[in-house]
Amino acid sequence: MPHLENCKTILRKLIAKGDAKCIPLAERAINDYLEATPAAARKSGLPPIQLDVLAQSEAVLGALHNFAEAVNAYIEKKLTEE
Repeated sequence: MPHLENCKTILRKLIAKGDAKCIPLAERAINDYLEATPAAARKSGLPPIQLDVLAQSEAVLGALHNFAEAVNAYIEKKLTEE
């Protein structure tokens, strides 16, 4: 599970920064997690990441909240693709 924790840590840091220019970095962290995770475990690993992002989203305002919402939307997209 180090890939899961690594992804969550990266996303927390990016949400705390809240820079819209960093959305590609958040997407990359999610994609890196998916690539490093066996196919059978991918779909079950995304919800804990999403819950962490949603918790961060509820704790911040403004640009930080918007960033977290964009990350959540990307996770939703990936969940429908998997």
